[in-house]
Amino acid sequence: MEIESIVYGCIRDWPTDNPEFRRQRRDTNRQVLQNLPAGGDWPFIGRDMFSCCEQQGLGLYQTQVIHFGASYQAIEYEWKLWVQEFEALLKRLYWGSAVVHLETELNGMHTFRWESEQGFHSPNEGELLLRCSWEREGSLRG
Repeated sequence: MEIESIVYGCIRDWPTDNPEFRRQRRDTNRQVLQNLPAGGDWPFIGRDMFSCCEQQGLGLYQTQVIHFGASYQAIEYEWKLWVQEFEALLKRLYWGSAVVHLETELNGMHTFRWESEQGFHSPNEGELLLRCSWEREGSLRG
């Protein structure tokens, strides 16, 4: 059996009291996700791995949470490319923080966190100002 890696996490928008601005941000984020490549057209990040709640009150209170997950064949060997694609996606979204968990069979679990320096990021704001932390837990193999 081949080596499998699991990647999952979420991207969080920031809450606001302005309902029109909140709706505009959510619509923009949904449109960006819908424009991602589908199926096997993309080696690292694609439309099918992302999801978010659509209706107010049904998993969507004040903060939009975009959740994602996928399994890969040994993605840790291409991790730098995966992160580049993920950061390119973040540049096009409204968000306040993001977390990515990478579970590998050989190297255990790693957690990566992005937090906007000003507490929020708007699309095309230029370079991402973020903090990325790395946490490592023990191997998944016993």
